[in-house]
Amino acid sequence: MFDPAVLLLSLATGGVGFVLLVYGKKQGRWPQLVAGLAYMVYPYFVETALTMIIVGVVLGVGLWLAIREGW
Repeated sequence: MFDPAVLLLSLATGGVGFVLLVYGKKQGRWPQLVAGLAYMVYPYFVETALTMIIVGVVLGVGLWLAIREGW
């Protein structure tokens, strides 16, 4: 099944993931690098827009907590 919302969310999360990956690689920041890779990969394994949003929020909160803890 083709869902335009899932396609748009996949494109957005992939773009955010790419930016985080490049930033993390250039700055030597592991949390951003790992989160960027996760943001780029997880849309391949998620089928609905709701689960894609939930996983994206969980990854974002995890990144925020890692940075806040000083990683």
